[in-house]
Amino acid sequence: MPPIRVVVNGASGRMGQEVVKALCRESGMQLAGAVDLKATKNCLPLPNAPDTVPLSNDLEKIITECRPDVIIDFSTAKAVMPAVRVAIKQGIHLVIGTTGLKADELEEIDGLAKENNVGVVVAPNFALGAIMMIHLARIAARYFDYAEIIEQHHHLKIDAPSGTALTTARAMAEARKKPFSKPEEKDVLHSRGQQVKGVAIHSVRLPGILARQEVILGGPGQTLSIKHDTVSRECYMPGVMIAAKEVVKKKGLIYGLDTLLDLQEE
Repeated sequence: MPPIRVVVNGASGRMGQEVVKALCRESGMQLAGAVDLKATKNCLPLPNAPDTVPLSNDLEKIITECRPDVIIDFSTAKAVMPAVRVAIKQGIHLVIGTTGLKADELEEIDGLAKENNVGVVVAPNFALGAIMMIHLARIAARYFDYAEIIEQHHHLKIDAPSGTALTTARAMAEARKKPFSKPEEKDVLHSRGQQVKGVAIHSVRLPGILARQEVILGGPGQTLSIKHDTVSRECYMPGVMIAAKEVVKKKGLIYGLDTLLDLQEE
């Protein structure tokens, strides 16, 4: 079986560089080309190898030249939708890790994917530990009336709350089929974090942190904490590789890596 040919969009960014390295190690996958808006050269050297792949700031040019099966996108929220429209119409599957997509954009992606018979995976987090954290939080949510989330990221992260925190809060509320209870409103309520389905989300942005999230659930006489720490961007790569291998078998939008892992609520 021939390897899955992949183009990385946003290849010069921090996540893009990790994806390039992971693809060069992964069996059954082949890095065919790279795209980055800041590209000034026409080739990208491969890590630990003398070879190169085509590089350009023009996605359509790379698609024509490299004919990928999948595009892995870790660009920016502003750049991802133009890339999606170009790629899907040419029958190319997508794995999107870029955060900040809005509901109407996700709806458009789903419609385009179904119309063109391709699969698109959009995930707010590809770390397998983070996916398990959300899964366990969904289970616990049925048994607690109060919950809060503390999410911490590096100071260069643009969006807040994080996509993972928003996904967690919504998944927990869905599991209990109603919003969480909120403490009695007081004059200091504005300091209590952004409310999502009754869950207060507190966002921290500081240098020295990569990514960390803690879900705290409270009940009479007890609390339960579920915490995930990211210490290296390498942790996202197993999930990205799973998505890239599975997306070629799918049609339409798949939101969240948990669907591909077939996690069933206990």
